[in-house]
This record gives sequence, structure tokens and C-alpha cells, in this order.
Amino acid sequence: MKLGLLKKLLVAGLIGASFTAVAAHADDLLDQVKSRGTLRIGLEGTFPPFDSKAPNGELVGYDVDIAKAVAAKLGVKPEFITTEWSGIIAGLQAGKFDVIVNQVGVTDARKQVLDFSPAYTYSAAQLIQRKDDTREFKSLDDLKGKKLGVGLGTNYMDMAKSVPGIDVKTYPGAPEYLRDLAAGRLDAALNDRLMLAYLLKNSQLPLRTGSTVGNGNPSAIPFKKGNPKFAKAIDDAMTQLEADGTFTKISEKWFGIDVTKPISQ
Repeated sequence: MKLGLLKKLLVAGLIGASFTAVAAHADDLLDQVKSRGTLRIGLEGTFPPFDSKAPNGELVGYDVDIAKAVAAKLGVKPEFITTEWSGIIAGLQAGKFDVIVNQVGVTDARKQVLDFSPAYTYSAAQLIQRKDDTREFKSLDDLKGKKLGVGLGTNYMDMAKSVPGIDVKTYPGAPEYLRDLAAGRLDAALNDRLMLAYLLKNSQLPLRTGSTVGNGNPSAIPFKKGNPKFAKAIDDAMTQLEADGTFTKISEKWFGIDVTKPISQ
């Protein structure tokens, strides 16, 4: 009797383990997104021309349009969740949203903890200086011993801190370091070349663009590891959007050029 009962318990345990394994395997992010009917998208909402709020409160921008197109290809609705950049990666890892569509640079460090879609934006870092500053910083090495403003938690912060000798000052966002730069509290600032024209036009500060530094930076859509079905679905969606010209159309709408192709092309 005891032996028979033990066998039954073992069989039941194996069956239960099998169901658990199947359920765990089925619990891919794609299944969650499809079941929910929405793709939860993390972004700042204060990062024009990539994502910001129009006067009517609607989110608009290059990344917003990209996110909407990807969600449509997945057959779900976009659900935007705004958050500060400094905590956006942690928010993704905590499950507050499914993806980030906010110009997240693809770096080796990030690839160790997150999976990424194919790149959809290619840009490069560019310096910003005061109009009355006649110095020409050709590279980050020229800024050794100088004060450089960058956004907290950005890949530009990492880039600046990788060069010993630069006095790197971090800020919550571009408006803060642009004001300090204009006031003479910084020697230069560093940001994405794609948004500098927009920043300088709208800041109404006496600033100018400086040299492009470093190599081109690809940006992509990150999501949590361990979701192979979701990874393939995102890959397929973005491949289709590139092939049918949707990405090019969105890019030209916001920048007048196609920024979805590597700079060398």
C-alpha cells in the first residue's frame, strides 16, 4: 500500500512538474502582451523631438510614432507609461512596462542584462558650446580639465566618464545643463546630434553646436531577457516596418533625413 501510494505521488509530482515547466515556457512576454491587448511602453515624455506632450496632452514624437507602428504590427494597442530617464531601465527590469522606446543606446553593459530589438536609429554624440566661446574641442580628450555637462544615466555620461581628466557634471535633463552652459558654469555639454538643432532652436540660449565625437551610436528597443517568442515577434515587426518604408517615412517626418540607417550608408 505504501509503495503504491509512493508511486502515485511520484507520478503526480512528475506530471505537476511537467505542467509547471510548460506554463513557465508559455509565460513568454508575447503571451502576456497578446492576452492584455496592449504593449506597455516606457518613455520620458519630456524628450522632444523623440517624445513629449503636445498642448492637448497627447504624446508626440519620433519614438512615439515608432512605438505605435511596432505595436500595430504586433496586433495590440500602445500603452505609454512616462517615467524619468534615470529610473527607466530599473522600471523595465521591475516589470513596470514591457519595452522602452526612448533612444536607448545599445551598449555591451546593457546587453548583459537586457535583450534588444534591431536598431532603428543611428546617431552620434555632439558637443554644444557657447556662441561666444572661440575654443574648438575636436575630441573628448580636449576637454580634460574642463567641465562637461551630460544627462544622468545616459550613454553620453558613460562616454564622458570613460575619459580620465574630464570634470563630468550630471543633470536630470538637457534644459538644466544648457542653462548652466549658457551661464558659463560649464565649458561644453554633450548630447545626440539628432536633437541638437531642436534643442538650440527652442532653448533661446546663446549656444552653438560643436564637434561630433566618438563613433555612431545605434538605438534599439530593450526588453527583459528570457522571452524568445517576444524577441522574434519584435524582430519580425521591425524588419517589416523597415522593408515597407514605414520607418523611413517616420524619420523624414521628424528629421528630414533617414536616421534609421547606419551613418556610413
